[in-house]
Amino acid sequence: MSSSTNDPSRKSWIAVPQHSDFPIQNIPFGVFLTRDDIITIGTRIGDYAIDLGALHQLGYFDGIELTEDIFLQDSLNDFISDGKKTWRLVRKRIIEIFDAVNPKLRDNEAHRNIVLFTMDEIEMKLPVQIGDYTDFYSSKEHATNIGSMFRDPEKALLPNWLHIPVGYHGRSSTIIPSGTPIRRPKGQTLPKGAENPEFGPSKMVDFELEMAFITTDANKMGETISVTEAEDYIFGLVLFNDWSARDIQKWEYVPLGPFLAKNFASSISPWIVTLDALEPFRTDSPKQDPDPLPYLKLEGKNSFDIQLEAAISPKDGSPTTVARSNFKYMYWTMAQQLAHHTVNGCQVNSGDMMGSGTISGPTADSYGSMLELAWQGTKPITLNGGETRTSIQDYDTVTMRGYCEKGDLRIGFGEVSTQLLPALL
Repeated sequence: MSSSTNDPSRKSWIAVPQHSDFPIQNIPFGVFLTRDDIITIGTRIGDYAIDLGALHQLGYFDGIELTEDIFLQDSLNDFISDGKKTWRLVRKRIIEIFDAVNPKLRDNEAHRNIVLFTMDEIEMKLPVQIGDYTDFYSSKEHATNIGSMFRDPEKALLPNWLHIPVGYHGRSSTIIPSGTPIRRPKGQTLPKGAENPEFGPSKMVDFELEMAFITTDANKMGETISVTEAEDYIFGLVLFNDWSARDIQKWEYVPLGPFLAKNFASSISPWIVTLDALEPFRTDSPKQDPDPLPYLKLEGKNSFDIQLEAAISPKDGSPTTVARSNFKYMYWTMAQQLAHHTVNGCQVNSGDMMGSGTISGPTADSYGSMLELAWQGTKPITLNGGETRTSIQDYDTVTMRGYCEKGDLRIGFGEVSTQLLPALL
């Protein structure tokens, strides 16, 4: 990767507002519907979406080996399948095209009118066709909090937790992009003091502040991916709200884990930010004790300093930020998660998604779920308007944001925002 793509002094001829998540150093990838009702793959600088399909047709990617329709699709899967070399070449070319000193597109009004869209002229779509989705449970603080609530606090972590990245296979059909409302789920619960379960809408809908990474075609069935090579197969990251119904979950999770409590909806931000864009923000992950087994052993800086926050907005009310956390708190890294996922020969494909698990930090305001923030309902959260919450109520909107910042360079993910509607009765 050319370090010039991350040069914080580099400017674009597209005006970028101060504190924007999308400077020329970012160049995320997504899918959107244009003002002409054409679906295309694109990127974003400042408050403008860029039609990569149109750029390609106009010859701006000449010299890079790409199929004619690579950006004229409704998902990024094929582009992601082309591998890291292609991603880097395309990202570098985009940065060159939109560099402030490059007149080729800057001074061609006809081409600009074809390629550029303001954000209010487009509709963001799900960026990938997600074939498989795995959710991990890799925040030590979160696992400790949950274990303390439901088990002996002295034995909050189960015996395997410090040795493997614990995970489960989730449901991909209900992963949705930001802005898509969801319905309160229904299911069986066991009310406190009751001997028999009842059926009805969940009374304890919760958010989970997570991130997720998107993979490329990584291996064939039976093959493994080494922990040192795992990042070569990670295209990028998105913000991820992995909704939960805690009362349904409490009744159903023994013996096989989450089911209806988790598969009703998961929301992601629409722009995938590449690992190359995040490179300047590498940082140490927490010290692992005991040492992982050799196939999970990693050296160096293997996490990223990504600041995260979650806010709740009641209907007709202003947002209240209820949690501030950081991706660097993750005990198990993305590389370790992917290496462990394939150590048994499990095949990983382009567009597969791996959730981090709820990201909680060491302080009460950095917990990544209402279950923790309100501590099982014993410490209600007060919103700006005076209302209180121990879980998410009908018509509440949960908005999550994430960004990296160092000096004058800021790389962000935008937001994932979702409103909870009443259950269908």
